[in-house]
Amino acid sequence: MNINEIKSAIKNGEFDNSFNLLYGETENARERYYSACESFEKLYGNSEDIRIFSAPGRTEIGGNHTDHQHGSVLAGSVNLDVIAIVALNADNKIRIKSKGYDMDILTVGDFEKNVKEEGKAISLIRGVCSRFADLGCDIKGFDAYTTSNVLKGSGLSSSAAFEVLIGNILNNLFNNGATTPIDIAKIGQFAEREFFGKPCGLLDQMASSLGGFTYADFADPSSPVTERIDLDILKFGYTLCVVDTGGNHANLTQDYADITIECKAVSNALGVDFLRDADIDEFYGNIAELRKKCGDRAVLRAFHFLNEHSRVLEQRELLKSGKFEEFLTLVNASGQSSFDYLQNLYSTSAVNEQGLSLALALTKKFLGNKGACRVHGGGFAGTIQCYIPTEMLADYKKMIEAAFGEGSCCVLNVRPVGGYEIK
Repeated sequence: MNINEIKSAIKNGEFDNSFNLLYGETENARERYYSACESFEKLYGNSEDIRIFSAPGRTEIGGNHTDHQHGSVLAGSVNLDVIAIVALNADNKIRIKSKGYDMDILTVGDFEKNVKEEGKAISLIRGVCSRFADLGCDIKGFDAYTTSNVLKGSGLSSSAAFEVLIGNILNNLFNNGATTPIDIAKIGQFAEREFFGKPCGLLDQMASSLGGFTYADFADPSSPVTERIDLDILKFGYTLCVVDTGGNHANLTQDYADITIECKAVSNALGVDFLRDADIDEFYGNIAELRKKCGDRAVLRAFHFLNEHSRVLEQRELLKSGKFEEFLTLVNASGQSSFDYLQNLYSTSAVNEQGLSLALALTKKFLGNKGACRVHGGGFAGTIQCYIPTEMLADYKKMIEAAFGEGSCCVLNVRPVGGYEIK
């Protein structure tokens, strides 16, 4: 279909089954996708053979900063996503215009890393294209317009969603859909680590690409073990939400890198490459020596990982057996460990900015002995995650938004699929 036919199809409800699957509703989705088509048309004209793609943000349920140490995680894809309107072109160029940003333009075949692009979206595009090209994919020129409602800097992983989106576009346009969701996640991680310059684990990309609620064990990151878990939080009387404290991740790359660097220093001192492989008894038996070699913060961060990895395994079993209240107890324990030991609630380079700590303090005061809350995602800025008793949600939103602004409390639903082509 051309762009006008696509717009008519959206209006007439021809994509409503997909919209219901992704969002649980159609009215807002119709408006959003129709608007994206209009923006595409203004940029590129009435192109033929329009394709439409979506990739979700993710919420981390358990395993704060465990993936880069080959640990286990619990995560879910959410009903916030980045979408793309796409059409092939004949001039050997890849043009991607994201709402609110300048257009990125690449020449097909020019996929070598450019250090001047580090930290920019074009580096992610180039990195994903590079890996698909290495796999023998015959990439051609295409035009795309993207728009996202994944909160930037929120811990919902807008960058991973973008990487998975580009991966799905390439996979479906030029590879007959042959690349698996797990491999698309690995390609996204490659782009973020090697081209964008952020030393991330694989959690974000896996959750976005696989969809649903997933347990993943990264003992062997080249072949992670995954398990789908059926979970309906609402049936337990709780609503999952995140609170955007207004912080931004843009200048925090070194803070994230320091966690990986310090954990590696401890693991190396224990004779292994990753903390997953460390002997716990050896760790606790050599604290004095580890302090001298690595510093106190590194030891505390290793302490967090060793306990958080075990906690994820407990959380998985509790969820599978329907023991949700016990699961929430471990959510709170995870959050306290991140605060006390991992120390990723605020950056030491900006100690006056402690929105996460404040949001948690207000939430704990509001909840009393009910529900749970914790830092969400990478930390240092962005969001907290909360499990609020549904009957208290309206009052909670009123309280927390009085502090952080209208719309700062975002209710999440776990969507059942990851990267997806709308048909």
